[in-house]
Amino acid sequence: MSTQPRTDAVAAVEAAVAEAGLDAERPDSRSFVVSLPGQRKLKTMVWLGVGEHSLLVKTFFCRRPDENHGDFYRWLLQRNDGMYGMAFSADEVGDVYIVGRLPLSGVTPEEVDRLLGCVLTYSDENFNAALERGFASSIRKEWEWRYRKGYSLRNLQAFRHLVEEDGSPAGA
Repeated sequence: MSTQPRTDAVAAVEAAVAEAGLDAERPDSRSFVVSLPGQRKLKTMVWLGVGEHSLLVKTFFCRRPDENHGDFYRWLLQRNDGMYGMAFSADEVGDVYIVGRLPLSGVTPEEVDRLLGCVLTYSDENFNAALERGFASSIRKEWEWRYRKGYSLRNLQAFRHLVEEDGSPAGA
């Protein structure tokens, strides 16, 4: 098989990353680790790997949930229905990733840009809701601990509705 499709795909990824002004590392000649800035999930690291037949797009979304496993994974599977070019996936321990594949013939700078935009959107827009479903007890404990110690609750404000209305931890 000709290596030209892989060479073209690598060039397309390089062009998309450069055009978007993104930070990227090159672990090897056919792989990229791209850093995408987010709002809810502050940073999303995306692995782009140019294989023999396809481009792999993969990012870690969150670890295995602490609780509410059925609802957590069901909710993620329901998200898959409306996603472009990728889907939520779980590994053998239950950690969650967003994974996509694109045939090398479809890898263009525009398509790479679209996929990076999608992975950022899916990661960022679903992050807090996933944490609420799978980590609510941990969030409440963290809120209570910080509240008691007088530490900042700034980065937990998105989860304020999980505690009592006055902002103090439930049961305190």
